Amino acid sequence: MAHHKSAIKRIRQTAKRTARNRYYKTRIKNITKAVIAAVEAGDKDAAVEAMKIANRELHKYVSKGILKKNTASRKVSRLQSKVNALSVA
Repeated sequence: MAHHKSAIKRIRQTAKRTARNRYYKTRIKNITKAVIAAVEAGDKDAAVEAMKIANRELHKYVSKGILKKNTASRKVSRLQSKVNALSVA
């Protein structure tokens, strides 16, 4: 148990930060899973709609400082290539 005022504050900050990070991490996974599930189901329309949401949300997280630009671009690119492969097949 912390005894110093600063240590007590740090514990509070860490708890808040952890909760926030967990929310975004889960959100990113769910967005990604939605696109992949639509692709695996072979539903082109659902995959395109899920991809639009994924693109918008991931780049929004870049502007908020949650993801780095290249990370979001990489994720979007990999998802988009799966959606495009569905269109061709």
